[in-house]
Amino acid sequence: MSTERIRRAVLIVALLNLAYFFVEFSVAVAIGSASLFADSADFLEDTAINLLIFFAVAWPAHRRRQVGGALAALILIPAIAAIGTVIHKLLNPAAPSPEGLTATAAGALVVNVICALILVRLRNEGSSLTTGAWLAARNDALANVLIIVAGLLTFVWPTAWFDIIVGAIIAIVNLDAAKEVWEASREEHDSVEEAFAELEED
Repeated sequence: MSTERIRRAVLIVALLNLAYFFVEFSVAVAIGSASLFADSADFLEDTAINLLIFFAVAWPAHRRRQVGGALAALILIPAIAAIGTVIHKLLNPAAPSPEGLTATAAGALVVNVICALILVRLRNEGSSLTTGAWLAARNDALANVLIIVAGLLTFVWPTAWFDIIVGAIIAIVNLDAAKEVWEASREEHDSVEEAFAELEED
């Protein structure tokens, strides 16, 4: 896949994520949802990730490795946000609006499925950058499904616990994604170092 096609794809994904961030963040604040707040941080993080890829994909390998490490750090942002909101929700355990929770998560799922379909062709491009973009889209879609389930359960049992549990799961998933991207970035570094070593031996 050409560099220009990759840049076009990630720019579209970045703009979609930025647009829905404002939607989900506004609803999260309005209904007091920990899971929606954590997921809105995901949208902002995905915007940053895909903009990084947009600028970095044309850079040389050593600079891409550096950005891959930064990408792993970026994926930690929603995990940290989720932990903070879960703690806040534990101290203020009011049930969020099930209608707002379910409808907003359903809209987020549609956006993330579109993004995942755009990015699916990029995940095997052999870079921690494209791996990170794919992981972020995949994790967000999974998180949206969990939030929808939490919203439906809150219709039946009006409690904050479903929202709190999903917020904690989002944090764990994003911690794991950060680890995967960091490992992919290190693999790139090691492969380049091996290539240099072989050249020196020759």
